[in-house]
Amino acid sequence: MTQPAFDDIAADFAFIDDWDERYRYLIDLGGQLAPLSDTERNETNRVRGCASQVWLVIERDGDALVLRGDSDAAIVKGLVGLILSLYSGKTPGEILGIDAEAKLKALDLNDHITPQRANGVVSMIAKIRDTAEAIAN
Repeated sequence: MTQPAFDDIAADFAFIDDWDERYRYLIDLGGQLAPLSDTERNETNRVRGCASQVWLVIERDGDALVLRGDSDAAIVKGLVGLILSLYSGKTPGEILGIDAEAKLKALDLNDHITPQRANGVVSMIAKIRDTAEAIAN
């Protein structure tokens, strides 16, 4: 299944008023992610700083970086899907130019997810940006 674009997710979020419904939407978003293989669920791909287990696979496809991810927690897996929609398919330069904090703030996530989940989002973004920066330099 094709990963929805971040702007489409943001539009859906704006349409949904109830946070219980937004959580269900996030869980559904995570359910759309292709599962990672057991070999991809390794220490190299693990995101440190997340309370739940989170793995990100970052691969090059020409100039772009293609991201895949997974988590053992339903809402966190949805957050993984959200982050992938923001960055996957973009060049390292494009990734470094994205103001993820502003984009995510527009969704009002930080007021509605636990501090541990918020820290996990920050850790996922840092791993993606660090990889993009290493490739760009």
